[in-house]
Amino acid sequence: MRILLTNDDGINAKGIHALINELNTIAEIYVVAPDRERSGTGHSITVFDPIKAVETKIPGIKHGWVVGGTPVDCVKLAISRLIDEKIDLVVSGINHGPNLGTDVLYSGTVSAAAEGVIMGAPSISVSLDTYRRESDFSYSARFACRLISSVMEQGLDLTTLLNINIPCLPPAEIKGMRITRLGVRNYDNLFDERHDPRGNTYYWLGGGVLEEEQHQDSDVNAVKQGYISITPVHLDLTDYKLIDKYQRLFDNKLASVLMGPQL
Repeated sequence: MRILLTNDDGINAKGIHALINELNTIAEIYVVAPDRERSGTGHSITVFDPIKAVETKIPGIKHGWVVGGTPVDCVKLAISRLIDEKIDLVVSGINHGPNLGTDVLYSGTVSAAAEGVIMGAPSISVSLDTYRRESDFSYSARFACRLISSVMEQGLDLTTLLNINIPCLPPAEIKGMRITRLGVRNYDNLFDERHDPRGNTYYWLGGGVLEEEQHQDSDVNAVKQGYISITPVHLDLTDYKLIDKYQRLFDNKLASVLMGPQL
């Protein structure tokens, strides 16, 4: 099995090296990761600037590159150009911090896995629910390795990624795992207004997570209650329940008005 590893915390992050140490026991590992922290980049790609990829040697991997681009750039470049062999699985993480609920729309970690799906590879994103610098990623890496060994035997769906969030608890205190749905994850978005030495105004985004009512089966609830959450995330964002409604609303008569000659 060939696994492509990436992340949004950068090539030197503890989480990706914890995964290398575990996954190289079950697969050939290729690492293509950003040269620095790229959190919050979502599904952005580099279009108007060149992307540099520098080979790097890391113990335990087959081949590695450090990329001057986003996490999605890393996956696109890896599969399209850098790696000749077929990739059997894309794994993104382990992220230093959770990616729960609507976080998945901002997350470079989850977006890298989503790009794997777009490019035809089964994909998994893994995050640890903590921002502490001294965090231990070893249990999360072991869990991810066992999960990957299990699900790859059964076969992963090629249209859906698995988003995994692991509570930052001693292993004995983790209650189990749950298959979950995306919860609600909003922030108070506090923009601190500041001024540079020349008097120009700039803003620094801060703020914390807002407490919101959650569905009982949400990933947010599961992790908060001490469970590992595994959420299948599909990339088709169509709201199928509303298609019939809008077909009735924009019937032929209204369509003719909207698209008439006055337009």
